[in-house]
Amino acid sequence: MILVDSSVWIDYFNGKITKQTNLLDSLLGGELIVIGDLILTEVLQGFQQDRDFNKAKKLLSALIFKQMLGRQLAIKSAENYRILRKKGVTVRKTIDVIIATFCIANNLPLLHSDRDFRPMEKHLNLKVIP
Repeated sequence: MILVDSSVWIDYFNGKITKQTNLLDSLLGGELIVIGDLILTEVLQGFQQDRDFNKAKKLLSALIFKQMLGRQLAIKSAENYRILRKKGVTVRKTIDVIIATFCIANNLPLLHSDRDFRPMEKHLNLKVIP
């Protein structure tokens, strides 16, 4: 099982060809892919056309769905944010720390195309799909 970040889904739905979108395309239907509530929101909110929104919602609804944030993970995400800040890392988006913390807690590798996850790989041992 892997978690796919919104950075990859957005590129995928926009038809952008990248190493990550090609990998996602090859994994769909063959690998168990997890989507979290926060990622689902990030991806779906970007669609302007109802037709595209409904098509994406249908595809994403077929994936394994997980709620990403509860009390324990909220606290752990704050701790991870503080660890990064103490190491001089400026976290641009709190949601990325939450996603990384969720992956770490659930031992899920992350497929992403967002440079903001790199310090989390280095300092928090986030597992990623190369």
